[in-house]
Amino acid sequence: MLGFKCPCGCQSIINLNLLKETFPCWDFHIRNNSLITLSPSIRRLIGCQSHFFLKNGNVIWD
Repeated sequence: MLGFKCPCGCQSIINLNLLKETFPCWDFHIRNNSLITLSPSIRRLIGCQSHFFLKNGNVIWD
């Protein structure tokens, strides 16, 4: 499980499943010991309804 605050500023905690045996799940890669990339994109279906990608530690809004 990976948990972090929503980057939109709404202060909600996003929890993502990283276990491949469970659906849905996200894949991650860490570069230079700190820059994370997640796939697929993250789409909140409640609250702020943000949709974004996290690539090399940067939020890319969709």
